Amino acid sequence: MKFKLTNSEKRWVLYDVGNSAFTLLISTIMPIYFNYLAGNAGLSSVDYLAYWGYGASIATLVVAMLGPVFGAIADTKGFKKPVFAGSLLIGAISCICLGFAKQWLVFLAIYIIAKIGYSCSLIFYDSMLPDITTADRVDNVSSQGFAWGYIGSCIPFAISLGLVLGAETMGISMETAMMLSFIIIAVWWVAMSMPLIKGYRQKYYVEKKKHAVSESFKRLGRTFGSMRKNKKIFIFLLAFFFYIDGVYTIIDMATAYGQALGLDSTGLLLALLVTQIVAFPFAIIFGRLAQRFRTNKLITICITAYFGIAVFAMFLTTQEQFWGLAVLVGMFQGGIQALSRSYFTKIIPPEQSGEYFGLFDICGKGASFMGTTVVSLVSQLTGDISKGVGMIAVLFVVGIILFQVAVRTEENEDAYNSQAGKREETYNGCRISDVM
Repeated sequence: MKFKLTNSEKRWVLYDVGNSAFTLLISTIMPIYFNYLAGNAGLSSVDYLAYWGYGASIATLVVAMLGPVFGAIADTKGFKKPVFAGSLLIGAISCICLGFAKQWLVFLAIYIIAKIGYSCSLIFYDSMLPDITTADRVDNVSSQGFAWGYIGSCIPFAISLGLVLGAETMGISMETAMMLSFIIIAVWWVAMSMPLIKGYRQKYYVEKKKHAVSESFKRLGRTFGSMRKNKKIFIFLLAFFFYIDGVYTIIDMATAYGQALGLDSTGLLLALLVTQIVAFPFAIIFGRLAQRFRTNKLITICITAYFGIAVFAMFLTTQEQFWGLAVLVGMFQGGIQALSRSYFTKIIPPEQSGEYFGLFDICGKGASFMGTTVVSLVSQLTGDISKGVGMIAVLFVVGIILFQVAVRTEENEDAYNSQAGKREETYNGCRISDVM
């Protein structure tokens, strides 16, 4: 039977179409333009890659500190939509400002602000998932979001790519082409967000208290305290931190890595466009597979595949190999992102989705802090970019081990709760032999 999205689900999916354009910009054109600005200032390829990685790491650190607090505030009745819209506007306005930055350090500073706004908006966006769908549909809806985000983002990206590659033919400078590209991406991002902003209704929430902000801090403190009891959530977040850190490090630094290896810029951009196109059907496929197979099994397959991708990246030297890498990433990128999000949605209390997704986001889309920092440091210390990239494989090894522990913990808790339920049912049924 064909899976059809409801109106609420469609509005939610459209935001993925909008924000994914900015994601694609970060991983493709933006690093190349930063390399152009850095090259004009005399930076080496190793330093360029390192500074780009440090910029991503700083943005992640800020979101790591602000995310859980903002998420807790957003769980308060009537707060989620306005803080979501505010984060979106910070990201979009900063995106436009990037087009006017001509010095590499200024560009990097604005990029950090833009990424903070973008990452914070995702905390609230992801936490809307319990409000717009049901538990039996969440895997498919989450996958649809990523799938349509991948293919939809290709529209503004293709226009921007045409401007950048055809700048000389059109008689405009690279700087002008980039300025127009940043404006196009920002407008697309905001336009695709409007249906969600207008139509979203918060179903699960915490009642507004007199001091909503201070109360949010208290709730967040209680959530951290309860994490010791919710072992499956804690261990999953720990596993997610490692394996998704590897995924987003690859996304954030793929173009920068190819540039540092001296590969053709146009070929890199087209290869990463192929990644988006390949990711579209595979994200939907993984969503449908989740109806037949357990989500944790599919996540395990994706982590294993990414370990192989990281090892392969160590030995990458040619344009053709980069294209192969792009296709492999596209096959598993949507699956690991969408299923991790939906798996987490199933194991958390829906009325606390904001604060829990605040924690999730530390380890999630904005959280390539450890990966980008390790790649940057190892590259600079050894002078070998491939060794830095190879360190990403370690993240997937640790991630898959911890994820298996999380799955076993969940299964043990479910088995215990099932037995406890049976004992309670028997007791209420007055079977004296079991009560005595």
